Amino acid sequence: MADRWLVIGLGNPGAEYEKTRHNIGQMVLDQLAENQKFSTHKSRMQICEIKSGDQQLVLAKSRGYMNETGGPAKALVDFYKIDIEKVIAIHDELDLPFNALRIKQGGGDNGHNGLKSLTDSFSTADYFRIRMGIGRPIGDQDPADFVLKPFNKEERSQIDPFCQRGADAIKSLVLNGLDRAQTAFNS
Repeated sequence: MADRWLVIGLGNPGAEYEKTRHNIGQMVLDQLAENQKFSTHKSRMQICEIKSGDQQLVLAKSRGYMNETGGPAKALVDFYKIDIEKVIAIHDELDLPFNALRIKQGGGDNGHNGLKSLTDSFSTADYFRIRMGIGRPIGDQDPADFVLKPFNKEERSQIDPFCQRGADAIKSLVLNGLDRAQTAFNS
């Protein structure tokens, strides 16, 4: 189907990671799904199909760890026959302050194991990314530990509107294209 998009919310499985910074991509998909249930797909992903305007979106959350997302995502691309130009990865971004959002196409993985796994499995980095800023740790905390921690009290008070902006950015990208979505959301 020419109008089908795959939207991959990067994160880790299980309740211990559910509300951590590293799982903001999956939190955005939960917001976008608007209480619809995700079901298990043979690709080792949890999926939910929704419509945005006249576009069909397959929302996908990995049942494995972030660094293993590529294989299951590639299986979904193949299963649904989705062009890589209609794949969006939504993920946490240390290099943006909390509550900042950026949309782009292609680029490096910047040390993000989920993006590295996707790029390796797709054999290209030309998919779209929605980068959800989580900021950097203060002091000497290891960034790998920081991303696996829950949001602090102040961040938690802003997380729902931030995730809604992420969901709105996905819709804008799908319906209006990259340039218009970047103009609207890359502040």
